[in-house]
Amino acid sequence: MTVLSFEDDGVEVVYEGTEFRLEKALIEEATEKPYPEVTDHEVLKLIEREPALSGEPRRVADILD
Repeated sequence: MTVLSFEDDGVEVVYEGTEFRLEKALIEEATEKPYPEVTDHEVLKLIEREPALSGEPRRVADILD
């Protein structure tokens, strides 16, 4: 299971027991979108090859509100 913790400047990730951080600039470069417009599903797809997506995607801007 992957755990994502969104912050203003990036995302803290726990993936298969390993903790790491995805910086805002890296996420923007990978998705070619401004960080607030990126969804949690898009971030998960950057980490996992075939993630089990459930529910509606949520934009970072909505998560941080």
